[in-house]
Order: sequence, then C-alpha cells, then structure tokens
Amino acid sequence: MSSRQTETDVILIGAGIMSATLGSLLKELVPDWKITVFEKLEKPGEESSNEWNNAGTGHSALCELNYTVEKPDGSIDISKAIKINEQFQVSKQFWSHLVNSNLISNPRDFIMPLPHMSLVQGKENVDFLQKRFKALSKNPLFRGMEFSDDPEKLKEWIPLVMEERTSKEPIAATTIDSGTDVNFGALTRMLFSHLESHNVNLNYKHSVNNIKRTSDGLWEVKVRNIQSGTIERHTAKFVFIGGGGGSLHLLQKSGIPEGKHVGGFPVSGLFMVCNNPEVIEQHHAKVYGKAKVGAPPMSVPHLDTRFIDNKKSLLFGPFAGFSPKFLKTGSMFDLLTSVKPDNLFTMLAAGAKNMSLTKYLIQQVMLSKEKRMEELREFIPNAKTDDWDLVVAGQRVQVIKDTKEGGKGTLQFGTEVITGEDGSIAALLGASPGASTAVHVMLEVINKCFPEQMKEWEPKIKEMIPSYGLSLMDNPDLLSEVHISTAQSLGLSDTLHDSSHQENNVLNENCR
Repeated sequence: MSSRQTETDVILIGAGIMSATLGSLLKELVPDWKITVFEKLEKPGEESSNEWNNAGTGHSALCELNYTVEKPDGSIDISKAIKINEQFQVSKQFWSHLVNSNLISNPRDFIMPLPHMSLVQGKENVDFLQKRFKALSKNPLFRGMEFSDDPEKLKEWIPLVMEERTSKEPIAATTIDSGTDVNFGALTRMLFSHLESHNVNLNYKHSVNNIKRTSDGLWEVKVRNIQSGTIERHTAKFVFIGGGGGSLHLLQKSGIPEGKHVGGFPVSGLFMVCNNPEVIEQHHAKVYGKAKVGAPPMSVPHLDTRFIDNKKSLLFGPFAGFSPKFLKTGSMFDLLTSVKPDNLFTMLAAGAKNMSLTKYLIQQVMLSKEKRMEELREFIPNAKTDDWDLVVAGQRVQVIKDTKEGGKGTLQFGTEVITGEDGSIAALLGASPGASTAVHVMLEVINKCFPEQMKEWEPKIKEMIPSYGLSLMDNPDLLSEVHISTAQSLGLSDTLHDSSHQENNVLNENCR
C-alpha cells in the first residue's frame, strides 16, 4: 500500500457548514494560504449540514421559546435570545459580503424570507408568551413582532393550524416577518464550490484516521483514500476538526489536554414530512411550540415551511431517537469507543443525572406512526395520516463535560469550540444553534487561534461584517443599516416593508 505526504498551511476536517465558513473567512483574510479539506463522504454538506438533516431554521431566537426563560420572580430573561439573534445577524452580513463580492450568487437558492411564529395553548403558557412578547418587542432586534390571543386573528396568520380546532383552551401566538428559512446544505455546497475555484484542495472519500503532533510542532494527519485504499500523511500548521459527531474521536486522538474529560451523547431526530401539495400550500411560516416536560431543548415541536431544491416543503417534529452512532454514516461502536479512562466518570455521572432524558428517548423511540400523528394534530387538528411520511434526520452529539455550575458529567445543549493552548488545533462539538451561528463561531476560532494576526485582519473583518466587535442592540442606526443592506443583497427585501409596517402596528397598539 503506497502512501504520499504533503504539507499545507491549514487542514479542515469535514466538509460541512463550519469548515466551509472557516475556509471562506480565511480565504478572504489570507488568500495565499494553502488550505486542504478532507471529507469521508463523496460530496459536501451530507451530514449535519444537509437540508434533510434539520439544518434549516436560521435560528435567530424570533420564535424559539427555549431561548427565553421565565425567572422565579415571573420576569423573562431574554439575554440568550439577544445573543443568538446578534450572532445570526453576523452570519447574514458575511453571506451578504460574499454575494456583493460575486463570490457566491443566487442567494434565494439558500435563504428565503419567512414569518417566524411561537404558538402556545393553556392560560399559563399564554401568560408566558405575552410576557415574552412584551420583553422582546421593546428590543430593537425584535422590532415588528406582533402578539395575538384572538382566534380570528390567528386564522389569518396560521389557517391550517386553526382549521377545525375545537378546543376551548386559550391559545396565543406571536409572529414576526423578518424571519428566514436557510438551506444550509445548499449554502455549504455553494461555499465549497467558491473555495474550489480559489485553489482550495478538496478531497472527498478521504477518511481521517489519526492526528498527532510532530517533533517540529506541526500536526500530522493520517488519511485513508477510501477509493484506492492508499494511506496519506499530510502536515499543517493549523488543523480544524469540523466533522460533526465525528469530531470527538479525532479530538481524543490529538491528545491535547483540553480534549480530556469530554464525552458525547448521541441523539437522533425524526421528522414527519407532508406529501400533499394542497396541505403544504395552506401553511407559510415556522411555528414553534413549547417542549414537553423532561424533553431536551432540541426537541421543541415545530411546524416548518421549508424551501428545499427551490420547492416548498412542510415538516413537523422533531421526534427524538437513539442510535449509538455519532454520525448518520457512523459506526454502531461510536459511543462505546468514545469512552476513555479520562472521561469514564464524566460519562457515568451524566448517565446518573439524565435518567429522565434516557426515559424520554426510550419513549420517543417506541412511538408508533399514529402516536406521532397525535402530536402533529396538536398543531394541525385535521392532519391525515396518509398525507405524512416519516424521515430520519441527522445525528446530534451533545457535549458532556465537568463544569463549575453543573458539576461532573453535565450535558451541554449548545455549540462548543475546544482549542489547543497554542491555537494550532481547534475542534467544534455540540449541536443547536450550530449552523445558524457558524460565522460568529468561526470568527471565535480565528480570534483564539490566530491572536497575532488579528490586528492586521480586523479592518478586513469589519469590511465584511460591519457590526464586528459591536452590539447591534446598542447601535440602532447600525442595526437598521445592516438590516436594509443584508435584506437587499440576500433577496429578503420584502421583509423590510413588512417589518416597518408591523412596527407601526405595534407602536399604534402601545399608544392606545
């Protein structure tokens, strides 16, 4: 078996949205750096970034109720919603820069304007939603949001959801027109196409088997060419591990101390997908509900209009599933082989702490199609079983680590970046809000790993992302400028009229 050896500046492992984003940022900042990408599948964006694997909301905290928490005194903490909204604005600014620079085209192939809504039932939940609305609508990031508990108004907003609804239970919703639907699979493919045209070396069907430090301080990546069976060794000054669920094993192989005492817990997702065009046409929004008690945050039920292959689709879910695989195309031994002497007690502690989550996952796995239809009918009362098919979405690996706040074996519901002390290696672990905040997260990686270059790179970063280093919430004029410029370049201009129209409605309502 022959082998070949090459040296490069940067190695990106995994051809998903994170590597695509980091590669695109670095190409803008240092065009002459040599970048090499390894992906074990035959094309980019096939795992967590794929549009059928639930990468497609454009999380900006406009409708996700789990980002706004009711405090013991009854007030609503909106700090996480603000943070995620600001981070999504960063993504939109970078995409806008790529479109304006003719580096990618046809933004409507990956982003579409779409109302984002929250829907709740029951007096207690309606009260919560109203308080949430009052807290958010005062913030410039959420301007244009409307609230209603009038069933007639809700029929205008969500006719499919309100049709044949017989329950007398109080019901309420918020809506905001500045939401989007993002097809991260399409965006990932566009970004890699752009990178390929700028001399980035893309290697598909190449599986990374090992990572180790060389005596001269470089990283050596051992790669197997799946087609030929050839073993290749590539060295680089900087390695980014962006392989979704596969990142944890590679982080462990790197041997860096920061990767110790970290584990992963896999959760798979399933969706109901509507196959009836007449039903699909009756709904035009992302509608998020409240998670059931004991359910993990990524299991918040939602009824989503999606645009996939320029065609309107309708999805409901997610239903949680369990598989020991860390990737959809992974191995049944992924979970077992991720348990090491240094994270064994962390993993055991997490198992003991999360019995209710384990019970919830077992219940979800056991659900029949009809039981899933019953959950769907809480959103669409007259949903017909024949109109819906079940689709298995992607695998998510939730990070388990020891924290000061949560103690040993704390399950983290979020996106986690782990970097080596000298900044020569970084790995991305975790899940939601993931793809939506990719640009912010990759800028964090650049900041941590290339501190010496940041002063030189900052003017270019600010040119691409005008709000870089600033809070949009505290700079309403800049927020307005960013909103207009990104909407125009990304083809979202119809949200400009809608949000200003809605803002006037809210102001008039508040004046009464």
